Amino acid sequence: MCFENYYNLAHRHDDTLIEQLAQDGIAYVPFFPLGGFTPLQSTILQQEAETLQVSPLQVALAWLLQRSPNILLIPGTSSLVHLQENLAAAQLVLPEESINNLNRIASEA
Repeated sequence: MCFENYYNLAHRHDDTLIEQLAQDGIAYVPFFPLGGFTPLQSTILQQEAETLQVSPLQVALAWLLQRSPNILLIPGTSSLVHLQENLAAAQLVLPEESINNLNRIASEA
């Protein structure tokens, strides 16, 4: 069983629900984890990506994976290079300071 809803760095309306589902052992699948038809854009996201020397979308995926252990990602891709970038995001460990900075994006949206 899983729950699927619109969720990403900028659209965080399900924060409480994700925590409840995690406690119940239920997976959460965010759709449009990278923003959908309008990719996520934020100065904070761009700065964190530059600091970590990765793409902003890799940072956005890594943030989701670190957000909660019950989050399962199915990001779309249109190329092998993009697929490799998405997979590399799973290995990216964001420092606490980066996570704190990225958490501010939702209040900007």
